[in-house]
Amino acid sequence: MSRKITTVTFMLLYNFCVAVYARLIALASLWNPKAKLWTTGRKNVFERMARAISPSDRIVWIHVASLGEFEQGRPLMEQIRKQYPEFKILLTFFSPSGYEVRKDYKGADYIFYMPIDTPRNVGRFLDIAHPEIAVFVKYEFWLNYLRQLKARGTRTYVISSIFRRNSIFFRSYGFLWRQALDAFDRIFVQNEESRELLHGIGFDNVIVAGDTRFDRVAAIAEAVKRIDAIETFKGDAPLFIAGSTWRPDEEILMELIADNPRIKFVIAPHEMDEARINRIMTQTCGRAVRYTHCDAQSLARSQVLILDTVGILASVYRYASWAYIGGGFGVGIHNTLEAATFALPIAFGPNYAKFKEARDMVALGAATKVESAEELKRWFAPLRDDSVLRAKVSSTAKDYTVKNQGATSLIMRVAFDD
Repeated sequence: MSRKITTVTFMLLYNFCVAVYARLIALASLWNPKAKLWTTGRKNVFERMARAISPSDRIVWIHVASLGEFEQGRPLMEQIRKQYPEFKILLTFFSPSGYEVRKDYKGADYIFYMPIDTPRNVGRFLDIAHPEIAVFVKYEFWLNYLRQLKARGTRTYVISSIFRRNSIFFRSYGFLWRQALDAFDRIFVQNEESRELLHGIGFDNVIVAGDTRFDRVAAIAEAVKRIDAIETFKGDAPLFIAGSTWRPDEEILMELIADNPRIKFVIAPHEMDEARINRIMTQTCGRAVRYTHCDAQSLARSQVLILDTVGILASVYRYASWAYIGGGFGVGIHNTLEAATFALPIAFGPNYAKFKEARDMVALGAATKVESAEELKRWFAPLRDDSVLRAKVSSTAKDYTVKNQGATSLIMRVAFDD
């Protein structure tokens, strides 16, 4: 009885916090562009869903938080489309940084923001969407959604997930989140440690499938595009690419650029605001050109190309010999696997511990952590001057991505054969 009372109390508190969060985002939308997108994107969402989704549709619902999780869910959506064309795919995002970039993705039939996780919203959403199968990617554990999916008997999965010993599921006060895990028919995790942790709290429906991003980057490598502007810019020079950079990343890159005038550099800022681009242009002392403002002459005479556009970064990696991945001086590094699948030695900032693939590649010698411009130069010099060493590190990076493919096929076999 006491546990039941506690559960009710905790759910009331959870629902209150969710409602307060939504109100705070609405308030922030008065001055914050991302918050405004978050809020306006959810206006009339149920009416728009009802107009789009037919009651006769057979729906597979894929939910992702943002762009990174979308890339993990994408291989699964592509396989569903190929193997089970009778299903319609409903894709939802929590974050504007994912939705606004992929709202026109052709691999899904319907794309919406996920309504905020209140009991009333969840009931309306599930009534309209009526999914036969629901798939959450990596970290999305919304209590009301999972409770109602379980009550409705919907086949529900989480994929490419990682659990850590210090997460709420394994704490004394985390019983509500442990209850939420009961909604999943199968829990597909990336590593054995996650399986063991879940086994320790009574979950035996856990499968170590790996990370679907390995399948995604393999597909990217196969479908790589030729980019005339990059070929003109590169010429016969070797190319270094810095992907998804932030200001601290760009600051340590400047010394490397200055010390290597015969090497071409592509910088792809994570956020392409004019102030950041202008700062890079200034710091490179006139040796930089913007991708969207270039011509053949300016490309040929420039040492640095600023990639101020979206959608082509993965294809640019094919032209490079080395890569630096940004974000490691902030909350965490961005996608290292796109560079690794093109056999590039990789460097990044110090905050990489949350990313299994980064830890793995550091242990293998395919990637290196750097904390300063000096460390970046010390990492780069031998890889620039020793072709044998560079070939060895490159091969290690590529082999790692190849050996870890196959998660999507395993998930498909289990989820759709259940």
